[in-house]
This record gives sequence, structure tokens and C-alpha cells, in this order.
Amino acid sequence: MSYMEVMKEVRKNQIAPIYFLFGSENYFIENIKKELVNRVLGDNKDNLSVYDLEEVPIQEVISDVETYPFFGERKLIIATNPVFLKTKPEKLPFEHDLDVLQTYLENPVDYSVFVLIAPYEKLDERKKISKSLKKHSAAVNCEPIKEKNISEWMKTLIQQLNITMDEEAFEIIDSELSTNLQLLEKEITKFSLFVGQNGHVTKEIVESLISHTSNSSSLRLVDAVIARDLHRAISIYKDLEKMNEEPIALIGLLAFQFRTLLRVKLLRQKGYSQFQIQKQLGVHPYVVKIAMNRERQFSIEKLHKIIDKLTDTDTVMKQGKMEKQLAFEMLLYDLIHAA
Repeated sequence: MSYMEVMKEVRKNQIAPIYFLFGSENYFIENIKKELVNRVLGDNKDNLSVYDLEEVPIQEVISDVETYPFFGERKLIIATNPVFLKTKPEKLPFEHDLDVLQTYLENPVDYSVFVLIAPYEKLDERKKISKSLKKHSAAVNCEPIKEKNISEWMKTLIQQLNITMDEEAFEIIDSELSTNLQLLEKEITKFSLFVGQNGHVTKEIVESLISHTSNSSSLRLVDAVIARDLHRAISIYKDLEKMNEEPIALIGLLAFQFRTLLRVKLLRQKGYSQFQIQKQLGVHPYVVKIAMNRERQFSIEKLHKIIDKLTDTDTVMKQGKMEKQLAFEMLLYDLIHAA
């Protein structure tokens, strides 16, 4: 079962007696835990128990699971770190009685929800208890999403939120936020609330509402340089200052953007297609798409001059020859007049 599938079921109050969460993506694990606590217990947190199986044997946990709740109708028992599922489990000062766990998996009670969390990259799939857990529980894959699957994950989320989205809007979100699942889900949910049920998210909506990261702001800085808009460039820089971004780090981000423009321009001159350029540079397809539109506004010589200015300012800052903020603002002035 996937993260999306289990969250959909839990939100419909379709609660299983046993959940087995495995994988190292903490964002998935924490969200599922939070949703289960809200749906199973509501405001009654007295019936929540959390155990660390590196400190407590599994038989004690199961004993608690099987004990009828004193308050409310259901209990929620969460147990983490089942080292007995690892290929090479650590030595503990006590023994886990896995027969007790096996028996419970086959005959769970109806007044407790038991959640077993294995936050490991790899389990020993050969073990009988590993196979039994996946057979007798709602087993949820909480492994990190591979980069190639993030777009599909986003599409599923968009579909579940009952909205539609422009391809360009999708590409912007994918390019800017795909490395941060928590921010990704938060932003798409924000767009869905803005457009409402069955609403449509456009590129303009995303550009106006998206929470800017340092990377997206560096793209906006490049746009301001191309537009020769010093006021906007300084304004974006001030926003980045509020995000505690160091001027030296910003030079690195700008240098990456302009080097990408130069490399795209050189590869296009060699007859490379957009797909071939993306494979050659190993960057997001949207980055190449934007660069192919931008590079037309620069000659190779002009791009070399801009990169040299970035390098010189970086040296000035690191050698302490000029106050960093002043040096960066002067750099923006020079870049805009060189563009």
C-alpha cells in the first residue's frame, strides 16, 4: 500500500487493526501517525501509547495492545524500531518474543489499533515475521520516492484534491519543490484551496502564490537581470536576505543559472535537442526549457563576461575587500548594465 492510498483510507475512517510502516521517509511516517492519532483518538489522547522496541520487548507492547481501554472505545499503540526485522539486529539486554507478535497478527483485537514502524532502508525479507507482518497488516511503503516517480506522485495528489493544473504550472512546482515532499504537498494543497473544488491552477497562480526557495529566487533574479530591472532585482535580493541567504551563496546560485545558460547555448549550437541537452547536463527538464528561452538574449561573449563578474565579486567578498551586501548590490547593477 502506498502513502497516498493509506491516507485516503484513514481520512475516510477506514481504520485497519494493524499498520506496518516500513521505509526511511520520515515525512510519510509522521503524516500517517498524525492522521491515525486524529482519526482513532480525536481529543482523547489518554489512549495513546508509544514504545521504542530497542528499550521494551514486543511481548510487553502486545500485552498493552490486548488490554481493554479504560477510557474511550479504542486505543492506539505505536511501536518503533523493531530491530528484529533488520538483517543484522543489534544486541539488546532482553529478548523479543516474536511468537507473541505472530499470534497477535493472526488474531488482533477490535478495540486497539497497533502501528509498528520500521524506519529502515532495508528489512530482512527472508524472516518469517517480516512476511507475516506484510500479510496480516495494512503494510505501507514509506520508502523515499525516487526522482523519476515524483511527477507521478504529484499527479496523484492533484487528482485526489479534485483540481486540474496547467502543464507549465506543474513544471514550475516540480522543478522548484520536488526535493521537499513536505513543502510540495503543502504548496499543492494551498493552490487547491485557492481555486476551490474542481478548480484549475494556472501558471500565473503558481508564480504568484508559490513559496519561494533560494533556487526559485535565483531564477527570478536572472529574470530581473534579463529585463534590466534593477529595482526588482534589489527587491528579490532583499527577500532572500530575509530568508538568511548569504550573498556568497547567492553568487553561487546565480553562477549556476548563467553557466546553465552558457552550456545550453553551446549545446544548441551543436544541434542538440532539448531532451539531449537535459540528459547531457543532468538537470530538471524544466530548467533546460527555461534556459533555452533565455539563452537567446545573450551572446556567448556576454555570458562569459557575466560569469567573470560573478567570479570577481565572489573573490572580493571572500577576501573581505568590500562589505558583502554592498558588493552584491553593485554586482546586480553591473550585471543589469552588462545584459
